[in-house]
Amino acid sequence: MKEPDQLRSNRWYGGEELRNFSHRTRARQLGLNPGEHLGKPVIAILNTWSDINPCHMHLRERAEQVKRGVWQAGGYPVEFPVATLSETYQKPTPMLYRNLLSMETEEILRSYPVDGAVLMGGCDKTTPALLMGAASADLPVIFVPAGPMLHGHWRDRTLGSGTDMWKYWDDRRAGLIGDREIGELETGLARSPGTCMTMGTASTMTSAAEALGLALPGAAAIPAVDSAHHRMAAASGLRIVDMVWEDLRISRILSPQAYADAVTTVLALGGSTNAVIHLIAMAGRSRIPLGMDDFDEIARRVPVLANIRPGGEYLMEDFYYAGGLRGLLSRLAGLGLLHPDRVVATGRPLGEELDGARVHNDDVIRPAHKPVAPEGGLAVLRGNLAPSGAVIKHIAAEPHLLRHTGPAVVFDGYAELKRRINDPELEITADSVLVLREAGPLGGPGMPEYGMLPIPDRLLAEGVRDMVRISDARMSGTSYGACVLHVAPESHVGGPLALVRTGDLITLDVPARTLLLDVDDAELQRRREAWTAPPPRYERGYGALYAEHITQADQGCDFDFLARAGVNPEPDPR
Repeated sequence: MKEPDQLRSNRWYGGEELRNFSHRTRARQLGLNPGEHLGKPVIAILNTWSDINPCHMHLRERAEQVKRGVWQAGGYPVEFPVATLSETYQKPTPMLYRNLLSMETEEILRSYPVDGAVLMGGCDKTTPALLMGAASADLPVIFVPAGPMLHGHWRDRTLGSGTDMWKYWDDRRAGLIGDREIGELETGLARSPGTCMTMGTASTMTSAAEALGLALPGAAAIPAVDSAHHRMAAASGLRIVDMVWEDLRISRILSPQAYADAVTTVLALGGSTNAVIHLIAMAGRSRIPLGMDDFDEIARRVPVLANIRPGGEYLMEDFYYAGGLRGLLSRLAGLGLLHPDRVVATGRPLGEELDGARVHNDDVIRPAHKPVAPEGGLAVLRGNLAPSGAVIKHIAAEPHLLRHTGPAVVFDGYAELKRRINDPELEITADSVLVLREAGPLGGPGMPEYGMLPIPDRLLAEGVRDMVRISDARMSGTSYGACVLHVAPESHVGGPLALVRTGDLITLDVPARTLLLDVDDAELQRRREAWTAPPPRYERGYGALYAEHITQADQGCDFDFLARAGVNPEPDPR
């Protein structure tokens, strides 16, 4: 246990040098009495609240509950507003800014007199960004997930945000519903604060954070407006103070076993393909090897137990009342798929935190003998079209497309896709393979969620609801379909996707884990020699920094200078 004079913040406030005196005078300027903060853990609350992020619109209130817990535990809370990455509004994609928030997180924790931190996020990129930055700073931290929103409703139907948005928009394009129905759906899809209540990227990543051991057990699935969410926020504030005294740094929690368990959890949840990129990036910050093949290897032995949309039937509120993540983890632990001896944020072993966990609805959280799918919900593909790998969420695709050969229909960029997809002259059938390029980390830019390529209106009207679609883009975790994503290397840097031509035959074989372009090597070499690199997207500013340092999807899309090994000196506050 630390003593008060061993606190990191004491280097700013303690001592009798000029700078120590200066820091104390500024604390008095803030209205603080010495006894309110001196000799106490100073806790940074990094809050991603903003007026334009509906997933986080309750986090200003939750920050007050976190402060309540910190004060009760004898700490002093300091709230920092940090970048809000809203999947809803930020263009071209908040993925472009994930690493910016991670840098902001790291540098705030490093440069200010704080002893530990509470990280508040949830909307897709905020969770990995906060955890990546915290891993680099290596202080005691605890994560407070924003929580999922309430069920959506329309007439007699229960709606899942994202997933049902795609579904009913396709119904409108097919002429099955009209403007009145769409107007009603606008008011029913998202009814409360909180993240998407399907197993989209937000719930996938907050669940991964809990599985890693960085959130209080049971935190990830609590609905954002439930009073239990208030209590969890206060309890997190209480706990972080003790974590500081115990010097329970994030590096003591983020072990190789923790990352393996997080991957296992994502796969058992039927989670978002985006978790592949984010967990690889997070593990890189922890100096722990994790690659796409690790996901595929674990997927082959982990069943999908969470029956949650888009790969299942239920929503996050149902998951919470069925036992939540503790219930699911208890079943995985019973199968010997977790590492129960590793420490989590409570300071206790994971296995102890799962004692007494129960599942209250076997249809929402399935038993092992009756899984949603016998193998994890993601597959990693390789072949001459994706030499560094690609991913597919095959449990959300129509089964007949998991082995498929068809002619490519190629689009150079999302603008061209939108312009041509409904062109009456476009030669396309249900057997065609839609190919989108210039949508990767550099080409997008930022690897936008374009991967659920739209099916032509005329095919929708014929009843077609899924086609094989291939891109170097990502897709929303709420999306579905036979969408091959994250093709690496991306087309913008001359990856094989750049060489595909309309009419080329492409074969997808998920059981064999292959993605093949039926063009001989000599012809591909001729095309490669004729290929010219597109111009850079940005000439200055953050976009130029991003373009100079971003890694490819299989490496986590981190900045190379953030991912590399090395130690930064602690600042000298004197």
